[in-house]
Amino acid sequence: MLLSFAPIALLVLLLFSAVQLFGADASYGPNQVALLIATACAGLVGMYRGMSWADVQDSMVDGIKVGLAPILILLAVGGLIGSWMIAGTVPAMIYYGVSILDPDIFFAAAAIICALASISIGSSWTVAGTLGIGLIGIADSYGLPPAMAAGAIISGAYFGDKLSPLSDTTNLAAACTNVDLFAHIRHMLWTTVPAFCVALLFYSFMDSGSAAAPEQIAELRSAIRGEFNVSFGVLTPLVVMLLLIWRKVPAYPAIMLATVAGIITALTLQVPVLEKFALAANPDTTRPLLEGLWRTLFEGFQGTTDNESLNSLISKGGIASMLNTVWLIVSALAFGGVLERTGILKQILDAVLKAVKSTGDLVLATVTGGFVTNILAADQFLAIALPGRLFANTYDDFNLSRENLSRTLEDSATMTSALIPWNTCGAYMAATLGVATFDYAPYAIFNIVCPLIAIAFGYLLVKQKPAAVEPA
Repeated sequence: MLLSFAPIALLVLLLFSAVQLFGADASYGPNQVALLIATACAGLVGMYRGMSWADVQDSMVDGIKVGLAPILILLAVGGLIGSWMIAGTVPAMIYYGVSILDPDIFFAAAAIICALASISIGSSWTVAGTLGIGLIGIADSYGLPPAMAAGAIISGAYFGDKLSPLSDTTNLAAACTNVDLFAHIRHMLWTTVPAFCVALLFYSFMDSGSAAAPEQIAELRSAIRGEFNVSFGVLTPLVVMLLLIWRKVPAYPAIMLATVAGIITALTLQVPVLEKFALAANPDTTRPLLEGLWRTLFEGFQGTTDNESLNSLISKGGIASMLNTVWLIVSALAFGGVLERTGILKQILDAVLKAVKSTGDLVLATVTGGFVTNILAADQFLAIALPGRLFANTYDDFNLSRENLSRTLEDSATMTSALIPWNTCGAYMAATLGVATFDYAPYAIFNIVCPLIAIAFGYLLVKQKPAAVEPA
């Protein structure tokens, strides 16, 4: 056990040192170095236990393979954001949003809007990458703290994702525990709804006293209209994206098609913006429309207006903006792959199970197992599947329905994934919303409260469904 903990202890020490030395910049390189060194240490533990270097290397590659689909989605979202900026889609969302959303109820409204969208399409990532970007822009326009706004967006997005039958994680939790999907969703309501109510109550009392004055909002709206062609037509890419996801088109092609919709919108409704952007980047260009589009996809859009507040709002996107996050994800998944193949992760989870003496202990062990796997393996799907396999028989031994297990896996693994900077979910949310994970994490109230309610219900024996009695 001491040998198994060596790579983890080293990682904790290195991550702590990185934060002390580099502060908020630790995610831009220092954390990746820490993860790669810890991966090498875990590989040495594996070789000491009899693995060959080829086996260690294969475990790293297998771990990274788990994250290739999320990485492709992340890169595609970078291009999507750039195209939606130059198409005027996000600026229009900000323009209309500051007209409709009252800053006094902004945080609660943002959570509800994201929850409804996420239930409909079953994807927290898609909601964050579409509505979330616009809502962050609206929060910035009001002068509201972006960390609070990101926390509210993520809370709403994960509430909907958790309860949607279209969600990957919801289907995985039901499948790996052999539970009916809709029985799983119904059983989750007991912990999910109270947690979201707590979050909404918190957001309702959040201080919005720093909100911008009406004259500042009017000035911003005037600047947006002066730079972009603002009309409902420029919201077409957002409508296309939501329709594609509602029609169950997979995330990557849906994002690419929505990016194409952004390009077409820019070419038809925002030609002056395109030309101005291209000429500002390269005054000698002879093909400003083509170069402007190409540049915004890989480099991101840069505002060139006289309003600095607007420039900071719209200067976002580009595939290149996601590359640091990709580096972080690859490093973390390589570490998780070695931990799984060497048996270190299983050994730690088995040790957690040995302390189980009651139903409350079992729920606590499940929550801990999901959280620990999220930290070490950096992937929420593995954090659902691995504890799901290891803990299933223990729930049977305690005469508890596996619906309790499937619910608790979501209460822990799904909820905490967005709170860890190097987890695929935490890295994605930080990169997409432009807010560091540790900054928004204290305000992702739903994601924090849900595991705590699950643990409390376990010890209080609230809604711990017994296993079905077989007929004689």
